[in-house]
Amino acid sequence: MTASWRATCIQINSDCVSDAASREEAWPRIAANVATAVAAIDEACAGADKPKLVVLPEFAFTGAPRANPLPAWIEKACYPIPGAITQPLQDAAVRHGLYVGGNLFETDEKWPGRYFNTCFLIDPKGEVILRFRRINTASFPSPHDFMSDYVAHHGWEGTFPVVDTELGKIAMIACGEIAVPEVARALMMRGAEIILHPTNENNNPAQEAAKIARAAENMVYLISANVSGPIGFSADGSELGGRSRIVDFTGKTLSYDESTAPSTSVTAEIDIDALRAARNSTSMANALLRTRWEMYRELYSTISIYPPDQFLAAPMAGTSELAPVLDKALANLKSTGII
Repeated sequence: MTASWRATCIQINSDCVSDAASREEAWPRIAANVATAVAAIDEACAGADKPKLVVLPEFAFTGAPRANPLPAWIEKACYPIPGAITQPLQDAAVRHGLYVGGNLFETDEKWPGRYFNTCFLIDPKGEVILRFRRINTASFPSPHDFMSDYVAHHGWEGTFPVVDTELGKIAMIACGEIAVPEVARALMMRGAEIILHPTNENNNPAQEAAKIARAAENMVYLISANVSGPIGFSADGSELGGRSRIVDFTGKTLSYDESTAPSTSVTAEIDIDALRAARNSTSMANALLRTRWEMYRELYSTISIYPPDQFLAAPMAGTSELAPVLDKALANLKSTGII
């Protein structure tokens, strides 16, 4: 039996470094963002109901790239995992004996000239035990850009990673990718019981609905931590975050904070035994039991919209290079009769 345990969302402000002139100018602000995160973790662990796992927002340490060209953003704000940004979080994980989920813009020497929007999980020993690189992106690089090479190197298990821990089987999804059903589905199919969701989003009804739908349809817990204050893409600071949320495997919200202020108040008990019992039930409430996988497999295999491997030979140098790719995707939508 797995005892229930507490999860807490760390809802914090993030100082965006997109306007910094260099890596040296950006680093003190990045370091201050990391210090804010560590202080919030310390606060969350100070009370009687100490969590076993905390989740930090997307873009928490650097903000969003905004108008930065890709090479400039890599030079200014992207770091390896583990590395200088994660080390204080790794130290906090050891100090408090807990798991820390977060997100940052990552570089990897295996893939020079590229960066990734990466979710990561640190265990109580201070080790990084999971990295998920966001696949569905609007203007960021993606593993899908060079899918053939990426999957050949990392395998599907590394492309859709799930880590088995004493808390349960954990996966991660960043921000708007929660609205792509296939991502959560793939992670569930690989065994995920808990999905951590670092996010950086304004108030969007579709996004809020997606959080509940992904949890219920896949019978997973969803722990969604949003930024407080302005979101990363709000240059004038008018679009605000907030609304961190924890949802159980039936779609019930266990904890929620509509406030846009910094907070560690979104916290709840996670009962993995209850989830496992529900997944093992033959009742109508078991959403996984009667899924007819075979009916959909052929349809998926015959449709390709956004073409893969468009930057297989060389990394994308700028978002202007996306224009012909989007034209191809639009033409594919038309050819399938979807539009």
